[in-house]
Amino acid sequence: MTTPLAPDFRPQYHQLHRVGRPGIWRSLVGSLLALVLVFALVPLIAGGIAFVALMAAGNTSSEAGAVLDVTAEATPTGLALLNIVIALAIPVVWAVSWWLHRLKPRWLSSVGPRLRWRYLFVCLALSVVALAASLGVGLLLPLAPGESPVGGVNEFTDQTRNFLIVILLLTPLQAAGEEYLFRGYLTQAFGSLVWAKRASQALAVLGPALIFALFHGLSQDAPVFFDRFAFGVVAGILVIRTGGLEAAIAMHVLNNFLAFGLALAFGDLTTALTATGGSSWWMILSTLTQSLVYLALATWVARTMGVVTVGPPVGGALPPPPKDPVLEGSPPRV
Repeated sequence: MTTPLAPDFRPQYHQLHRVGRPGIWRSLVGSLLALVLVFALVPLIAGGIAFVALMAAGNTSSEAGAVLDVTAEATPTGLALLNIVIALAIPVVWAVSWWLHRLKPRWLSSVGPRLRWRYLFVCLALSVVALAASLGVGLLLPLAPGESPVGGVNEFTDQTRNFLIVILLLTPLQAAGEEYLFRGYLTQAFGSLVWAKRASQALAVLGPALIFALFHGLSQDAPVFFDRFAFGVVAGILVIRTGGLEAAIAMHVLNNFLAFGLALAFGDLTTALTATGGSSWWMILSTLTQSLVYLALATWVARTMGVVTVGPPVGGALPPPPKDPVLEGSPPRV
């Protein structure tokens, strides 16, 4: 049963599915459909096209498979394919949102409804401040068993240059793709499941954060899993507080730039892409410092800039009930 909306109802970001086509089942089916498309069908199609292209370029089947398998050894081509596949989550959730809910794609960006670029760029600067605070705390923490401080700088090669090009051009799209899926469509879907205000907000934040952490691999150890879950929670809170994806996208982009940049400079990109263990619980303090500082700054700046956090009055999203001729002042038909 769908609860009619009051004409003056102004939805928060996580409530936007309520102003589309009625039916909780649409949000449940859409969530499952989006996840299957992004993590099964799209990789299959894109990977197949890339595999055929590499074969046509003269590679053997084993060579083409090795180039695309970033879990064995990351290559610029494999990383580019991975980023493109995840970036394609954006048109996927746009399509699902329109097909199932008849909501235009722009409503996934914000309650604006659009991507508020000025606030996004400000958040990129704020994320640097939060990162600096995190690194400061990290320098004071003890190392995990077997962990060593940053060593020498890796040699800069042609492959390093190619990795940098891929990271600079495609990593922002990959980060945005994850946010449009997890903090975008899934936040709106989970937020529509219940009407109670606090329960709706909790589901909209915790549900996508849990799925986000799980989809990074079931072999993660507890500290890594908690770190990714905590990231999802903070990003989800920001989406509801600010009414859009801008702050979450900015934080995600900078985190990925940092992770890939450090791996290229001092470590190994394959390990960075498949990190599932070997971390200390101490790193949570550094992560929480970054997240909480960024949460406070992004929220404060959104209020200072007057960023809109609720949508316009819907005017009644459902068809109005049949008019009662008595109430309308005309005689009833007999």
